[in-house]
Amino acid sequence: MTTAHPDVPAVAVDAPVLEVRDVHVNFAGRQGLIASIMGKTAPSARAVDGVDFSLAKGEIVALAGESGCGKTTLARAIMGIIKPEKGDVLHEGTSIRTGNIRDYRRRVQMVFQDPTAALNPRKTVYELVAEGLRVHKVPGNEEEQVASSLSRAGLRPPERFYLQYPHELSGGQRQRVVIAGALALDPEVIVADEPVSSLDASVRGEILKLLMDLRADLQISILVITHDLGLAWTIADRVVVMYLGRVVESGPTEDVLLRPMHPYTKALLDVVPEAGGTDRPILQGEPPDPTRIPDGCRFHLRCPVVASGRAAELGIEDRCRGEDLALRELGEGHLAACYEADLQYPQS
Repeated sequence: MTTAHPDVPAVAVDAPVLEVRDVHVNFAGRQGLIASIMGKTAPSARAVDGVDFSLAKGEIVALAGESGCGKTTLARAIMGIIKPEKGDVLHEGTSIRTGNIRDYRRRVQMVFQDPTAALNPRKTVYELVAEGLRVHKVPGNEEEQVASSLSRAGLRPPERFYLQYPHELSGGQRQRVVIAGALALDPEVIVADEPVSSLDASVRGEILKLLMDLRADLQISILVITHDLGLAWTIADRVVVMYLGRVVESGPTEDVLLRPMHPYTKALLDVVPEAGGTDRPILQGEPPDPTRIPDGCRFHLRCPVVASGRAAELGIEDRCRGEDLALRELGEGHLAACYEADLQYPQS
């Protein structure tokens, strides 16, 4: 495994603890709701459109892309909150459709984007962290488990926080309480949805270091949902880039961020100084309506390679506009779905 940053400790990677296989999630959308009221049919919005990736034990994977690309919807499908129309999510080789969903939700915990919204304002910190222990009827000394979880999350001494309410805490402390609530159940996997986007810049590094320490100390696997490839550079072993419901590039973090193959990834990296590189195109426009996904490469309407005329020069413009393509391995563990990349990095 290639680590993303010299400060990230190398961790042995075993068989996948979590697998996403060809997951599809569709929504009716506004036009679909209007049509259903009128007794008509309308195309559904393909929020997640055939996504595959895996997460190994002790690995941190960043799932990256713009807002609306399907990241959070996919996270909810992974948690079993949304049922996919097609495809499956497997935990240690067992489908969550057929496995014990209660046990699964104990072993795979989610940390939400907004800690203020995630915490019940009427409950104390002790009650918030102990809630999962009580719901799942975890045996053992409850107070010791709560104290240990708060300490692991960086809230020390834990007793000082027991009787405090969320409004009495800082944003970083509230996020640590959310993480402590997840740690109380000894999870194997944490799904963190934009875990630092609502925090001050001075606190973000502390929370990211906490996540890396949890991986190093407890061998917890972490899926980080983010729009910020700079965060991926800091924390992740692998990066999975989504656009309009589909993965367009994935691979080891250093490969994807230093040698991006897909124009969408290159455009996202334009604002990431850690990844280096200059003269990258600035991403223009908005993603298409997910109920009207274009033919061919779904990025071609915004693609600088097409817009600049380079695709026509290379003889691939018609394919970009009319032929859909799947991910292809163009480097060791580095996959991309791009006709230009196919020419630059031919498969062996």
